[in-house]
Amino acid sequence: MVRCWWLAGLLVACAAAEPRCRQQLRHLQDSAGIAARLPPRLEGRWVSTGCEVRPGPEFLTRSYLFYANRLFKALQFYYWDPSCRNPSYSLVIKGKLRLRQASWITRGATEADYHLHKVGIVFHSQKAMREVASWINQTSGEGCSGFLPPGRSWAPGALYEVLSAKTERDCTAALGFAMHELSLVRVERHYQPLLQPQQSGSQLVEELYLGDIHTDWGERLHYRPTGYQRPMQSALHHVHPCPACGIISRADEHHPPILPARAALPMQLSGSWVSTHCEVRPAVLFLTRYFTFHGNNHTWEGHYYHYSDPLCRQPTFTIYASGHYTQGIPSSKVRGGTELAFKVTHARVTPMDQVTVVMLNSSEPGSCGLAGSWSAGVEQDITPTNGCLALGIKLPHTEYELFKTEQDTQERSLLYIGERPTDGSSPDSPDKRPTSYQAPLIQCAAASQEFSNYISLKYVGRKDANGNEALKPLPVAFLFFIALLFLRWD
Repeated sequence: MVRCWWLAGLLVACAAAEPRCRQQLRHLQDSAGIAARLPPRLEGRWVSTGCEVRPGPEFLTRSYLFYANRLFKALQFYYWDPSCRNPSYSLVIKGKLRLRQASWITRGATEADYHLHKVGIVFHSQKAMREVASWINQTSGEGCSGFLPPGRSWAPGALYEVLSAKTERDCTAALGFAMHELSLVRVERHYQPLLQPQQSGSQLVEELYLGDIHTDWGERLHYRPTGYQRPMQSALHHVHPCPACGIISRADEHHPPILPARAALPMQLSGSWVSTHCEVRPAVLFLTRYFTFHGNNHTWEGHYYHYSDPLCRQPTFTIYASGHYTQGIPSSKVRGGTELAFKVTHARVTPMDQVTVVMLNSSEPGSCGLAGSWSAGVEQDITPTNGCLALGIKLPHTEYELFKTEQDTQERSLLYIGERPTDGSSPDSPDKRPTSYQAPLIQCAAASQEFSNYISLKYVGRKDANGNEALKPLPVAFLFFIALLFLRWD
């Protein structure tokens, strides 16, 4: 009888866990009640919701204030550590921003022009002053070589000008500094349910998406963004709870925000993880992701759902990939990160619109599945053709990755996977390993709730390339029925 109760419990756990992942994806496909403002309204203060990681790596928080007369004052606070508790220096950026037309490259975004009036820097330690001064004195052009004389003592609170439109002096290149993020703008609004049990209703949340930062340091000064970086939120209308939001909104260049200490979490990959929102990649890719990691044998499987719109409502194609991964080791370059290698050995593709069908059927024979046989909603295995050249998939191949896990303010587990190279290439060698992260995935099923392929996110009723109906998820009622049969048998 104990055995049967265990089996019944397992089936019930699977039935309860599987919908959580599917519900999250369905929630995203329903756009999660998101509305985008076109043209966006920027007036007010926008802040980071936590410690951000840029390629390099750089650890920072941001606080941007936009005025009704199109002027802005942006504060960027840089740190030595990935928890944003040990400040290095702060930048004060002043200028003017003019919104233009809707972007014809990135759907849902607005293009903008900006002009910088001045940029100042405040050092928060002698070490930071000495290091930054060395960068500027060695790498900047004429007029910057004597930015700070060697051996100059640190003066707490002193602000040094590194860019001035009036004097035409610009010493920011050594910092890898550019504000091209302001050239691509999107504002989203949604309502968050009130979390307190005794409260009902919801509250407004506004998010500001600015252009992404190029993953190659040498390209970031010239790169014009086509994707986004981690969104900022309105200082007035942000998610709750958000301890970092208030701390950052009250900070200034002389008093940088010190974020609350957070316990380091061990890397626990096992389980299922899913996107928290419709994601955008450079070169205009909209997608959601769903991963399952099996810690007992170090295998993984992932679903990549691609769309043609920024709300992930219009599917174009889906990729299913699987393989295995190595034991992780702490990153020596990105503190708080874990380095892994992922081997991709199998993949399947499902075109979901006619444009993708035509593209795949036009591909060279032997380069992407069975030539001329693609049709909408029908999955094909592309492993026999060593991938799909038309979609840039090569099999088998290895990717060198960077992972990080943490908990949000509601104690939900988050998984950060390394940011994809901006140029569209693959991190297929150790020197291409990411130094920053993509948008986080949220855990929707723990390791004990992993399920086999008979419970999947495949489209119900879809047929495979051989004309056989794809396996459907088992309904909850059926799982209960099976459990009861075993109980009665004993």
